[in-house]
Amino acid sequence: MPLSFSTMAVGDWPEVQRVYAEGIATGLATFESMPPATWGEFIRPKVAECCLVGRNGAHALAGWAVLTPVSYRTVYRGVAEASVYVAATHRGRGTGRALLAELIRQAESRGFWTLQSSTFPQNLASLALQKALGFHIVGIREKIGRMSYGPLAGQWCDTLLLERRSAAVGRD
Repeated sequence: MPLSFSTMAVGDWPEVQRVYAEGIATGLATFESMPPATWGEFIRPKVAECCLVGRNGAHALAGWAVLTPVSYRTVYRGVAEASVYVAATHRGRGTGRALLAELIRQAESRGFWTLQSSTFPQNLASLALQKALGFHIVGIREKIGRMSYGPLAGQWCDTLLLERRSAAVGRD
């Protein structure tokens, strides 16, 4: 069954928080060791109109995707960081691809010309997904942070900086 998408809302928060926690539990999704405690804390820095949830019909949340501005300087108004989290029960089914494709579509419709992400080199599924949708590695951020939990606990970790430049926006 294909996913249906909607703009993330406060009522989605318990499921969004659960899926975020599932991603955190892998130890390969983020340096964060736990999701934010409140909806307000989570949504405040995001581009609210580019925060979406995906559902399999009316069922539980399959995943979510958000944009976060990389800067509030005017020159970077079309550049944002993309994040995608997929519920454990929906991994390996194309859910991440559908979410990221929809996020790209929504971002471009709102004038974003560059999306970027910061991904652990060990997160092979995320890297493959991003590359399949036009992201490419532009750099390595060596020992950017020390992991506090999971399989990489105590290690200084690299992240790969990936970027996707729109073919439709910002080319004039």
